[in-house]
Amino acid sequence: MTFNRRNDRNADRESSEFEEKMLFVNRTSKTYQGGRRFRFSALVILGDRNGRVGMGIGKAKEVPVAIEKAKSIARKNMINVPVENGTIPHDIVGVNSTSRVLLKPAGPGTGVIAGTVPRSIAELAGITNMLSKELGSRNKVNVAYAVFDGLKNLRTAKQVRALRGEAQPTGGAQ
Repeated sequence: MTFNRRNDRNADRESSEFEEKMLFVNRTSKTYQGGRRFRFSALVILGDRNGRVGMGIGKAKEVPVAIEKAKSIARKNMINVPVENGTIPHDIVGVNSTSRVLLKPAGPGTGVIAGTVPRSIAELAGITNMLSKELGSRNKVNVAYAVFDGLKNLRTAKQVRALRGEAQPTGGAQ
């Protein structure tokens, strides 16, 4: 995929509704006969702080191009996160490779108590109160995928009732 000025201008117009956060840039090198050649990968999170968040990893020979690729991939990988009263509806463990991330709802005023990757993703998703713990590998890419796995699998009580085919509770005990 090539990135020229026309594509970049269109991408800027589309992403105006989303806030972006670059989590990290990784540099790799390969030694050839004439010297070393560097390549870069960038991990970018996009979110509207209203329940929609996306993540992308872009790779290129230059940092700005890697960031643009990551942004376009993040736009394609958007997910909706159920946020109730500024927190998540229930506890969940997200898993990717050897990384596991425990996400727990928290009461009002707690804030987001998490590592850098889960905190960034939660804040851009619009979550204001949450607890998290990274278990296993602390690799930023794997942790980011694990957090997304957890957020993807969240369900509200209403969604669970609909899946089970149960009627809405009436309030009376029988």
